[in-house]
Amino acid sequence: MLEDAATILSRAEFFEICSAEQRRLLAFASERRRHPAGATIYKGGDVSDGAHVLVSGTVTVAGDGPANAVPRTVSQSGVVLGAMALFVGKPRPVTVKAVDSVETLFVPRTAFMKLAKQFPDMAARAAKRIQRDVIGYLGAVDQAGRRIAK
Repeated sequence: MLEDAATILSRAEFFEICSAEQRRLLAFASERRRHPAGATIYKGGDVSDGAHVLVSGTVTVAGDGPANAVPRTVSQSGVVLGAMALFVGKPRPVTVKAVDSVETLFVPRTAFMKLAKQFPDMAARAAKRIQRDVIGYLGAVDQAGRRIAK
């Protein structure tokens, strides 16, 4: 079971910041979870305590408000749902629901942060990864805003 979880983490692009041994340590602290069709994996506004790696199935991701009225569908194994929750315990900005039977690997923030303290080089790679993702997101928001303003 531990090897399965480590393999799942190795397929998740986000966890490329970790060495194989670091992924094994995270796998040890992680938990496989099964979610039936229609189940809420997490709800927007809930305080986050970790991230989910999609193992199998399809989920919808939807934010609150009219700007996010159309949910996104995600079914790619290895996608990390709520990666920011590995760093901060803030309310989640989106709701994630299972479309069909879904399996995730839950990675607790406490385990990730403990690993980041033990391995500062991994923490630095994680910070760069998050910075890159946030810059990409802000760039997309800026472009969308310009298109709307025209």
